Amino acid sequence: MMFMFYLCADSGVYLAEKMNKYREEHWMSFASRNYFDRSGVFISVVWSGTLIFISVVSVVSSLIALCQLMVKCKRAELRHRARLARDKLD
Repeated sequence: MMFMFYLCADSGVYLAEKMNKYREEHWMSFASRNYFDRSGVFISVVWSGTLIFISVVSVVSSLIALCQLMVKCKRAELRHRARLARDKLD
């Protein structure tokens, strides 16, 4: 699920240049001022900046979940080894 959010956010960043170009040509149909300049500063800050933030949060969240799973697996492994050692002594 998190991978899908990451993929959608990165796709949005990838398409930002094309969206900026389209909106630069058609800005009069939906806005009173042309915010979409050739350098793409407005769309970079408003659109891409937000999506990059979402991507970073998604990656950090995935890494936290991965670390928690690794700890859980290692604890289970250590319990199993302790049980085997205890049974071997008996």
